[in-house]
Amino acid sequence: MSSRLAEYARLMRLDRPIGLWLLLWPALWALWLSGDGHPDERVFVIFVAGTFLMRAAGCVINDYADRKLDPQVRRTAGRPLAQGAVSPAAALGLFAVLSVAALALLIPLGRLTQQLALIGGALAVIYPFLKRFFPLPQAWLGAAFAWSVPMAFAEQTGAVPAVGWMLFAAVVFWTVAYDTMYAMVDREDDLKLGVRSSAILFGRADRVAIAILQVATLASLVAVGRLIGLGRWYWLGLLTAAALAAWQQWLIRDREPAACFRAFLNNNYFGMAVFVGLALHYHFR
Repeated sequence: MSSRLAEYARLMRLDRPIGLWLLLWPALWALWLSGDGHPDERVFVIFVAGTFLMRAAGCVINDYADRKLDPQVRRTAGRPLAQGAVSPAAALGLFAVLSVAALALLIPLGRLTQQLALIGGALAVIYPFLKRFFPLPQAWLGAAFAWSVPMAFAEQTGAVPAVGWMLFAAVVFWTVAYDTMYAMVDREDDLKLGVRSSAILFGRADRVAIAILQVATLASLVAVGRLIGLGRWYWLGLLTAAALAAWQQWLIRDREPAACFRAFLNNNYFGMAVFVGLALHYHFR
């Protein structure tokens, strides 16, 4: 039983929390901005729990969709479904349990938030199947990862103002940038399998494309700060994030897979820098 639970935990990527953090930081940005620095405690708990459940569910359905591809990719060959340690039926059952739990969290939320959440759920479920035919699946993933932003504004303000959609755009740009770094790790295997990715689409212009996306991310975050009138702590957070983006460019300079993966992981600190800047702004305001 313990070994089976361990495989389920691996299927949900509980042993690799980077994806959870990359999904959680934008939610926290949005909660603090929409709550004017003091998010509602109940909403905070629901969003954090929902982020955990949806990330776990997304990992499960992703591995189910890729169960025939993962054994042929060096980085993913050890995943539970790829190894046969968990059956496809069991994976679907786990996905259903996680999805029902996430839906239950929506009950106390407002109608607009619930409607947005259903759209976000559809984005997350559809994404794993896009890489068979859609040349830029990372853009779809960006929308899925950013969907907590309009949800947070809808729940705490009753609407999604322009600044909410500006922050949404920033998260989409950021997600496409770091997931392209991630896709650069698997580019050779993906080319052999006929799988689509932004790393393949951008080709030798990958580093330039990532740089443009990083600049677009920071420019959108600057626009957010100017629109709301955020102070020096926020700008210090953005300056730190910009320095981290430059470091990521240095890491991917030779397109070496291990270094590209390190650059991808470094985005956890990018998200953290922005959030710390926000939190300190509201704390000392």
